[in-house]
Amino acid sequence: MSPQPTLLTSLRSLPRPAWILFFGTFLNKFGTFVVPFLTLYLTGRGYSVTDAGLAVGAYGVGNFCASLLGGYLADRLGRRRTIVLSMFLGAGMMLALSQARSLPVIIVLTALTGLASEFYRPASSALLADLVPPAQRVTAFATLRMAFNAGFAFGPATAGLLAACGFFWLFVGDASTSLLFGVFAWMALPRDAPSRQDIAGWGEALAVLRHDRQLHQMLLANLAAGLVFFQMASTFGLYVTKLGFSPAAYGLIISLNGALIVLCELPLTTITRRFPARQVMAVGYVIIALGFALNFFAHSILTLTLCMALFTFGEMVTMPMASAYLANLAPVRLRGRYIGVSGLTWSVALITGPALGMKLFAYNQAEYFAICGALGLLAAAIILIPVKPGTTGNSSGTKMVE
Repeated sequence: MSPQPTLLTSLRSLPRPAWILFFGTFLNKFGTFVVPFLTLYLTGRGYSVTDAGLAVGAYGVGNFCASLLGGYLADRLGRRRTIVLSMFLGAGMMLALSQARSLPVIIVLTALTGLASEFYRPASSALLADLVPPAQRVTAFATLRMAFNAGFAFGPATAGLLAACGFFWLFVGDASTSLLFGVFAWMALPRDAPSRQDIAGWGEALAVLRHDRQLHQMLLANLAAGLVFFQMASTFGLYVTKLGFSPAAYGLIISLNGALIVLCELPLTTITRRFPARQVMAVGYVIIALGFALNFFAHSILTLTLCMALFTFGEMVTMPMASAYLANLAPVRLRGRYIGVSGLTWSVALITGPALGMKLFAYNQAEYFAICGALGLLAAAIILIPVKPGTTGNSSGTKMVE
């Protein structure tokens, strides 16, 4: 095993534009003020909880579409242009939403806001992969995740202060952080200069995506793991309150996830990056499965917290490696669309997982936790299956990555 650079050395070697992406991601997620308070905002204006749920669901639909649109634009327009366009359009949609009054208009604008605000993400990940050599990508994507989670950790508290001054200021603050990221991206990120022949059309893209068995393997594994992953933000809260604990206790347990990621994920990558990617992902999936399934036997705050710590450890093992693996797998010409398709898989898990989980939980709690554990183990088994790489028919084709 060759000597690995220290974490500090790895971070120092990351290029300046990568740090712009990290800062912009933190800023954008720190400024996600409206979505967490959207239900309160709408019910405060006299809309029913059902109406508010439709609006939140519309944001999810926009987010779902953003994965494919963002992946396509990242390859077609370029990474920098896509990020800037997303930030500016997202800010505009957010301000327009603040002025909407009828429910149909609110639902449409919420969906457009979810689309516009989120289609920068495939471009951001693709640009990071472009900037950083394969040996550094695990560290780079772990840093991006740290910035993402740190923004979510600090943003809601600030949003609460703004909401006390009036909900309108939530929209202004959200739009302002998006505009600021857009300006930073336009000024500091590398310019896009793709030649026309380097732009792969949808026919070529679909052919590559259809034949890349390693990509299919990863998507299936992520779908199985994602169905478990999104239980934490849905059915798990119901489980905690049914045990007799308050929503505040659930919030504290969930917050441990983000805190551990911010504090521990980067140092952990100095170990995980030494080993083959698929084996590392499989280990992480197994730990996620155990961390969640063992909640069935947890009936105190301490044991629930320990299960959350185990679950988060599995997430920290898997996620940075999975991002780097996908970036290494994708041809440069199609990197945005590869990342977009991967994001689409997670969106499917987000849309279907909570609803299925709640129904199964209501039917039988033991079966619910057993099936969630089995899904994590299934994800590990899928990613370990030996698969030959697909062929792209061009010099930028995929290759076997371990």
